[in-house]
Amino acid sequence: MMKIAVLTAPRHFELVDEPLPELGAADALVRVTNCGVCTSEVDVWAGRSSEVFPQFPGHEVSGVIERAAPGAAVCRPGDRVAVWVTERGFAEYVAVPAGHCFPAGNVPLSQALAEPLSCALNAVQLADVALGDDVLVIGAGFMGYLVQKLTHLRGASSLIVADTRPDALTRAASFGATQVVDVGAESLSAAVSAATGGRGADVTFEVTGAQEPLRVVGDVTRIGGTVVVVGYHQGGDRTIPLGTWNWKALRLVNAHFRDANRILWGMERAVRLLCSNRLKMDNLVTHEFPISDIDEAFRLAEKKPDGFVKATVRL
Repeated sequence: MMKIAVLTAPRHFELVDEPLPELGAADALVRVTNCGVCTSEVDVWAGRSSEVFPQFPGHEVSGVIERAAPGAAVCRPGDRVAVWVTERGFAEYVAVPAGHCFPAGNVPLSQALAEPLSCALNAVQLADVALGDDVLVIGAGFMGYLVQKLTHLRGASSLIVADTRPDALTRAASFGATQVVDVGAESLSAAVSAATGGRGADVTFEVTGAQEPLRVVGDVTRIGGTVVVVGYHQGGDRTIPLGTWNWKALRLVNAHFRDANRILWGMERAVRLLCSNRLKMDNLVTHEFPISDIDEAFRLAEKKPDGFVKATVRL
């Protein structure tokens, strides 16, 4: 038997016992050590989505191979891995195809969150940030920071980060942003225009999932530039100034991925970056909770107090 966290009602997880998952012919059984709390799951937890209960969230898993089926040749017991699952990650064990496990090397398993890093990596790859580009990132949260760090690796000339939270902007500056903009206190358009000689950003990443950035993102992007929607837009409809976007010939990139091969490709590249120390998450995973306090982990992810970036649940 094993423990698994089940969301039985809004804002309420229960820990229940259930049998260990059965292994397919090419599967591995992974003992979960950590599962990240994804912002996309917070609305489900809070009851703000149309999902019915019970729910079994959790898809940012890392852990250790417990055993492997005979056909899972790439997995050995004791291997430390990042894992792709789509649900049921807040559990003591998950069974997954061996090809969904990626060696984590010596990376702390609380930081081996390859799934969200895959999302950010694929977004930056699809945006095709080029050497010398002026880049704007709207949203200084966990995903925004990942985009910022990856964009820096691509060789951007300038990297502007915008948000409403002073502590988040201070952190963005410490990660190498060439300029930060508090949009609650100054004009984003004026700041970007001044920083780019009036051209606007070559590539703008919207990483908030909110309406207001969609209204202004085209204004701060140059004619023929690229707008990348990374934010997860749940809830009601959104509106955009399509006429302006159309006239400016903006390239619109929807940076959400449903193709399994693309996600797995991104995860494989993600663990390469983590294992080579080209990218680190030690300054991004700021809070860790035992499974018994999983509701508190979600509460913190919803409130985002000063000092918070990312929470993981420890199994």
